[in-house]
Amino acid sequence: MGKYKAVFFDRDGTLVHGDPEWTAFRNRSLKEWSGREFDNSYDYFMKIFNRVEEGDFPFAPYHTVEEELEFFRQWYLFVFDDMGITEKRSERADMLVEKLWYLKKHPYPETVEVLEYFMNKGYKMGVISDSAPSLEMTLEDCGLHKYFTSFTASSLVGAGKPDPVIYNAALNAQGVTAEESLYVDDYRPEADGARALGFTSFLLDRQGIEPEDPFTIGNLRELVNFVERNRR
Repeated sequence: MGKYKAVFFDRDGTLVHGDPEWTAFRNRSLKEWSGREFDNSYDYFMKIFNRVEEGDFPFAPYHTVEEELEFFRQWYLFVFDDMGITEKRSERADMLVEKLWYLKKHPYPETVEVLEYFMNKGYKMGVISDSAPSLEMTLEDCGLHKYFTSFTASSLVGAGKPDPVIYNAALNAQGVTAEESLYVDDYRPEADGARALGFTSFLLDRQGIEPEDPFTIGNLRELVNFVERNRR
């Protein structure tokens, strides 16, 4: 196993992706209601997340399914504010939450293969992501839950990536140090946040748009390749 004892993964965009059909449905609906294209970028999603949390929304951090559903309902209402959607707001927010909550996620083609590799080699594995309880529910629905022994959610620890609090909570859950751990995330600030704490951290760039460097990978198999090279 070498120096590494644990490997941590982001969830969305790293282990799993949304269903294109439902993503397109959301985007079409928002465009129909507003007359504007929806900004589907990660930065926009996080901007609205921060707006909800900074507004002292009572369920952030949240712990139950009901609280998480209400959080995302409020998220959509802030999107409506941003896009100028003024009609049928409550009805439309309820509909989007119902259709687009945690389900409709699919593992990437190499996800199971890579998780099997690390499990068979005896690595501890954890996920660091945003939302509990849907963090575990998503992975159960995808058949991936069995590979992990920690699930660190920003909505429970009260801090999101790249805040050191959430990474340290994940390390404590597994009883390892950052120097003993690998991390992979599809968002550069979050990969960089882990690296700043001492993780061997990789940016996952599936579209090939980021500058090439030794810690930017195109798929999860390259993480396995790194581990194999460094065992020799």
